[in-house]
Amino acid sequence: MALQLRSTIKTGGTLEIVLADVPMPEPGENEVVVQVEATPVNPSDLGLLFGAADMSTAKISGAANSPVLTADVPEAMMRAMAGRLDQSLPVGNEGAGVVVAAGSSERAQALMGKMVSVIGGAAYAQYKVCRANQCLEMADGVTAAEAASWFVNPMTAQGMVETMRMEGHSALVHTAAASNLGQMLNKICLADGVDLVNIVRKPEQAAILKDMGARYICDMSSENFMDELIDALAETGATIAFDAIGGGKLAGHILTCMEAALNRTATEYSRYGSTTHKQVYIYGGLDIGPTVFNRGFGMMWGVGGWLLTPFLQKAGREVDSRMRQRVADEIKTTFASTYTREVSLADLLNLDAIAVYNKRATGEKFLINPTLDD
Repeated sequence: MALQLRSTIKTGGTLEIVLADVPMPEPGENEVVVQVEATPVNPSDLGLLFGAADMSTAKISGAANSPVLTADVPEAMMRAMAGRLDQSLPVGNEGAGVVVAAGSSERAQALMGKMVSVIGGAAYAQYKVCRANQCLEMADGVTAAEAASWFVNPMTAQGMVETMRMEGHSALVHTAAASNLGQMLNKICLADGVDLVNIVRKPEQAAILKDMGARYICDMSSENFMDELIDALAETGATIAFDAIGGGKLAGHILTCMEAALNRTATEYSRYGSTTHKQVYIYGGLDIGPTVFNRGFGMMWGVGGWLLTPFLQKAGREVDSRMRQRVADEIKTTFASTYTREVSLADLLNLDAIAVYNKRATGEKFLINPTLDD
């Protein structure tokens, strides 16, 4: 048997998370079993882990090495949870470890004993089975902690730049820009010669990016934020943005500032605004409130959602393979992740720990090491 974290939203309006004993996985012909040594806590993981539960109501019961977490789900949020009611779901988008069993296919056998990064869900576990093509083999000397955050942030950051190019833009904007993902995006853009406008909330976050060499940083706490954003957009020509916030007025402010920047070079007035398309993609939900627009940005604009997996399906195998190879090649540099705390699977359900990582704050990234539960 092996330990696996599982999350259930019950019909009665209760979240239950348990550290369950599950059978040791057996690989199919083209599958491998990975002993998970490191798996990160990403915002996308928290969406499945906690669902719509009110975590201020969370309680812990059971033994220290086998905790059970329960929390109330507000009645108003239960409709959004209808698709997962009473299903015990494994959690964890990505991770890394050593292949300890492999199916009979040549591709699977070639990974036996190798350090690999993996995707496919259910990574918050001591052992994970996955298809061989869901693994990325790492070079000798790469540790599980270094390889764990290989997909969600690195591939998303690359996907943003690829989307910019595919849609005919030449520079881009990113919010919550001092995050792990934001720092990776800065390294990519600096290396590839792409202008990037970074939007942050605090001077301390601006300092992080400045120390990395970022050129365009706009701090929302500045009384001149809008003017500074317009200046940066006018200089870079950025007309596409990726917003991790989602709710509030920021997406609308970005479109307004893009329009103002474009109008600086307009040769004649049009009541329909500029003829250049301005695009904001919302890819995160740090603010789950309504997205608010004051439509002062003409008629050539778009707002939509952006997710990594649909992008990769659209981009095709060649782009996907090229992006994965860059991650493998630059896992210790461009795509290096930093963590503030390493915890066991059981420790992840500690209420004090939850109060920290559930804030999803810059500089508070947790790494789970399931071997600590042995």
